[in-house]
Amino acid sequence: MKVHLLVIDPQNDFMDQPKAALPVAGAMEDMKRLATMVDRVGAKLQKIHVTLDSHHLVDIAHPAFWRDNSGVSPNPLTIISSDAIKDGTWVPRRPELRNYATGYAEDLERAGKYQLMVWPPHCLIGSWGHNIQSDLSAALDRWSDARVRNVDFVTKGTNVLTEHYGALLAEVPIQNDPSTQLNGRFLQMLQEADVIAVAGEASSHCVKATVEQVADNIGEEHIKKFRLLRDAMSPVSAVTAPDGSVIVDFPAIANQFLKDMASRGMKLSNTVDFLA
Repeated sequence: MKVHLLVIDPQNDFMDQPKAALPVAGAMEDMKRLATMVDRVGAKLQKIHVTLDSHHLVDIAHPAFWRDNSGVSPNPLTIISSDAIKDGTWVPRRPELRNYATGYAEDLERAGKYQLMVWPPHCLIGSWGHNIQSDLSAALDRWSDARVRNVDFVTKGTNVLTEHYGALLAEVPIQNDPSTQLNGRFLQMLQEADVIAVAGEASSHCVKATVEQVADNIGEEHIKKFRLLRDAMSPVSAVTAPDGSVIVDFPAIANQFLKDMASRGMKLSNTVDFLA
């Protein structure tokens, strides 16, 4: 049996801990449980894949990319629509990118998955926030040393002109940048596995996007291989208005994602039961 583990963005900036840029409630405990599982089943794991969100400070999904008509950047969790760019509510600080940004926001809206969201600067390349959570990092090192195999690290998000939630494909691929296009090497490695356990952060965003991209591209005969570890992933909290009304219910989106994947043939599991 070729058993693989896929861990999506288990990085410090997504952990609910001090100094994290974009903490996901429950993420620290998720990764501790996952680290315990890696130690328990490590001898049965042929490969471990870890995706790494990898960003620059000035990025289309970070405040520093944008300004209003007073020159002020948006607050994190601001949603920027194509209409807001057209009417000048929000425009790129580099004026020559305005037409591109308008078209980009329109592409996202047509796709119907995510609107353009301004996130706190996170997972900046070379920073503490880019590093893997410490318990899991130590478990991965123990696995590598015991198996004499390196973890397969998959970076995503380095192109500043597109969002890259899923590890296989950017939200809007850029023609002259292969890193934003379908990652055939990674997909082929997953096709070669017999069983693939999936964990990571956040279940409403990068886990969801990655698994959906895999399901849409890997071939129907492979979908039944996947085991989604529900106790090793958590969603981003809901975005609410000042009056308390919910703008975007990310936990509900994550729950629907799990139901959708189960209906397509993936199994829902947890770190205790996997390969028990």
